[in-house]
This record gives sequence, structure tokens and C-alpha cells, in this order.
Amino acid sequence: MRRVRFEKAAAGAISSRVGLLGSALALVLLTGCGTTDLTPVPDSMPPGIGAPLPVIDLDAPGRSAIQLRGWAQQQSDALGISEVALEAYGYAAAVMARSRPDCGIGWTTLAGIASVESRHGTYHGAKVSQDGKVSPPIRGVALDGGPDVAHIPDTDGGKMDGDPVYDRAMGPFQFIPETWQHWGVDANGDGIADPDNIDDAALTAARYLCASGGNLTEAPGWQQALMTYNQSTAYMNKVRYRAAAYSVGRSA
Repeated sequence: MRRVRFEKAAAGAISSRVGLLGSALALVLLTGCGTTDLTPVPDSMPPGIGAPLPVIDLDAPGRSAIQLRGWAQQQSDALGISEVALEAYGYAAAVMARSRPDCGIGWTTLAGIASVESRHGTYHGAKVSQDGKVSPPIRGVALDGGPDVAHIPDTDGGKMDGDPVYDRAMGPFQFIPETWQHWGVDANGDGIADPDNIDDAALTAARYLCASGGNLTEAPGWQQALMTYNQSTAYMNKVRYRAAAYSVGRSA
């Protein structure tokens, strides 16, 4: 898929039609507990998995991800990611470690994708609430087949993306309705699979990536997963860089 920006155009991957690219963020050199550090970003492929997750009850009632609050608080300022978003990424990785131990997806990969796609759910002034809901909803451009835009006629009657004519990418991980209908999952215990909830979107993305790439602890699998999510080498490299920065405690 060709590289695009939210403000100009967007297109899903040709095979999966999942993601849209967000605007690039300025790279900063912050790490540790809010201190300046010149620790280089590793060039490893795949990126490192970052700070280890504590053991939590994945089946706890309600928003189970809240159990990661202490873990998230330790990193939030240095990484420039909200605690709620970090909890969502960590919980998704933990769930996949149990359900798909062969995959090995790290929370850093999810964070890298969400950074590129929506600035961790904050694109255009959106905010992530304590229950994971992103508002106002983040929507991509109409996929009407214009310049650098895929042609995807409406698949949901406009019920999810608000457009009854063409599909639009939705939420912090920028899923189109057709993909969400197949892969969407409830991760915060409210009984609804919501593309505008960062918990649901993060776990859905993790499931999709593991199914697409298989073993994400090796370069071929990780690259396959990212290229399926968005068929752009530039996109994959940007996600890798940001995920690698998060893996060593730096914002990206």
C-alpha cells in the first residue's frame, strides 16, 4: 500500500485493508524516569519486547488491563504514552502470550503501530478515557478510490464508520468496518467489541498480527505481519523504529 497521511488520503492494505498511516511525530530523546538520555534506538528486527509485564489475572472481571496500572505508571512519562494506552498494549500482549504462545508479540509492536496510526488515540485532539474509549472518534478519509486512496464501497451501512457510501478506517488502530467485523473482540469486559476503544482495538490488532505473521519473534514473521497490516515498507520501518525506541524506554 502506498504511504499516505490522514490529512491527504488513506488506504487499507490490499490484502487485509486494515491500517492507515497517521502523521509522523517529532523524535525526541527522552528515556528512563523523565531524564534525558542519548541511548541509541536499537536497529534490531524485530524490535525488542520492552519492559516485562507483571503477572496478572487475565480473566478478572471488568477492565482487566487496569491491573497493569503500576507497570504503566513507571513508563508513561518517559515514553510519552498515556497509562491507559500502555495498559491496553500490555494486556493485549499478555492475552496473546497465553492464547498464542507461538506468536510472541510484544506490547512495543502494538505501541509502535498505535503511535503511527493515531498518536496513541490522541489524533486531532482525541482523548483516551479511563475505560479505554477514544473520543471524539478517529476516522480516516472516505475510501472512494481517489488519488492514493483505495476504493472500498460501504460494507456496514455506515453503522460503525458513519459513512453509508464508502468505508473509512476507525479508531486508534484504524480498522475498516469489514476487517473489524471479522476480527473485532471485546477486551475490556463491557460486552461490546468497539473499534473506538483502545483495549478492544489493541487486542484485535494483536490477534490479527499473530494470525498474519505467525512467529513474531523472528524477522520474517514480524515483517509479514506488518506488511499484511499495511503494505508499505516505509510504514513497517517507522513502526519498527518507534517500537524499538519504546523497548529501551525512549519516546518516539
